[in-house]
Amino acid sequence: MARKKPPASDDRSCPPPPDGQDLWVFAYGSLIWDPGFPFEEARPATLRGYHRAFCLYSVRYRGTPERPGLVLGLDRGGACRGIAYRIAAARVGAVLAYLWEREMVNRSYHCRLLSVMLADGPVKARTFVIDRAHPSYAGKLSLERTAEIICHAHGQRGACLAYLDNTVKHLDALGLPDRYLHALLAAVRSRRDTVDRH
Repeated sequence: MARKKPPASDDRSCPPPPDGQDLWVFAYGSLIWDPGFPFEEARPATLRGYHRAFCLYSVRYRGTPERPGLVLGLDRGGACRGIAYRIAAARVGAVLAYLWEREMVNRSYHCRLLSVMLADGPVKARTFVIDRAHPSYAGKLSLERTAEIICHAHGQRGACLAYLDNTVKHLDALGLPDRYLHALLAAVRSRRDTVDRH
């Protein structure tokens, strides 16, 4: 009996094979300030149909099983401004393997090929969108609850607050400010100030 092929939507098991062409990768979180791979160019880009959100619990990199943190994902609805990196064709296989090891440890994302808008028109880019069926998906948390979690969480790669702060600073420096992340950062700092005073 022939082995059943995984459904087309099961894009989490391994990186997509290179097609011999340059590849664009859309970054919306830590890949903006710490890509970790070589690229030919980096350009501001807008992805429509998804928004940046702290919607994924982290029990390793930015939290612990006892006190989970939160990391960013792309969730459905709205739009997101970020950076599109162009990867040379000869490096696509190695870069995708690196991204898989970094982003897909828990298979909590889908790696999708989506249209993003650059200043001179659209391109197709690989990006990681949240899997809403994954047990680590946090759903739509209130700003207050998100701030509470970020305020106290710390994991192998450091504090959740540092992750938020780095993202805000780099988006600002690129001329791509995110109002929600600014409000969230202010809420986290207010909480920390209150804790410090007591």
